Amino acid sequence: MNPNNPYQQNPYAPQGYAGGGMPLKPGRGGMILTFGILGLMMCFIFGIVAWSMGKADLAEMEAGRMDPNDQGMTKAGYICGMISCILVVASFAMAILFFVVFGGLSALSS
Repeated sequence: MNPNNPYQQNPYAPQGYAGGGMPLKPGRGGMILTFGILGLMMCFIFGIVAWSMGKADLAEMEAGRMDPNDQGMTKAGYICGMISCILVVASFAMAILFFVVFGGLSALSS
């Protein structure tokens, strides 16, 4: 255990407290998962929010400053946010390709 890091987990500290008895930040796994699912189903803006919040929360959990109890929901929301952003980028690329290919064909036929 590093005495210079007050947030490092102490195996003897009560659950929900960091090494020096400081309380851990509560996790936002449910909100991140909800935003990730909304990003997949409705609007990719929610996916961007889930991706960025999930990345920040997972880093906080890794550092020992945030309660890791809902790490699974945070990871799931983070992944859903990534997938929604990737699907939007792929959809835009396919739309541009469609208009380039079929727009060029219609110009040749006239």
